[in-house]
Amino acid sequence: MLIKMKLHIYIFRHGKTYYNTPPKRFTGWKDSKLTPKGFGHARKVARKLKNQKFEVAYQTDLIRSKQTLKEVLKHHPGVKVITDKRMRERSYGKLAGRYHHALIKEIGEKQYKIWHRSYDVPPPGGESIKMVEKRVNSFIKDLLKKMKKEKVNVAISAHNNSMRPFRRYFEKLSIDAMMKLENPYDDYIQYVLDL
Repeated sequence: MLIKMKLHIYIFRHGKTYYNTPPKRFTGWKDSKLTPKGFGHARKVARKLKNQKFEVAYQTDLIRSKQTLKEVLKHHPGVKVITDKRMRERSYGKLAGRYHHALIKEIGEKQYKIWHRSYDVPPPGGESIKMVEKRVNSFIKDLLKKMKKEKVNVAISAHNNSMRPFRRYFEKLSIDAMMKLENPYDDYIQYVLDL
């Protein structure tokens, strides 16, 4: 007999980092830590998730994801933590660490917008959102298998650009709608699945 259960995914973006603070810099795979305000964001997410139940928590290999999850897990001792690089931030390649305003001055607003927010054009040496979506979808496929097999609820400490394709998958969004998403630093999104 097949018994279906309602299982939950709680996904959130890491708190504000030093690179996310004006004057903003391209972060990508650079390991920028949370600011004091960022720790405040993480604690706010932690409080909101305090009474939710999950058995497994995912983080990326980047410090901001780990720092945020650490705050959340203060209310959830004993949760199994898994590190998965497929949910990490988009690589900005040669733009990583560069100030947005300096790049706009150098290449112009039009080219900046293409590299910063285009779906299928990667910045030099980096990833497009389309490329990020491919690895995020691979993560989702494995995640759903695990949840179905083990009957577990999960929390995911992610990044703005990995949350976009994640949300597109579960909310059935168009590419345009996905690209307009700005995920908050201080809240989470919940999906309830019949698995």
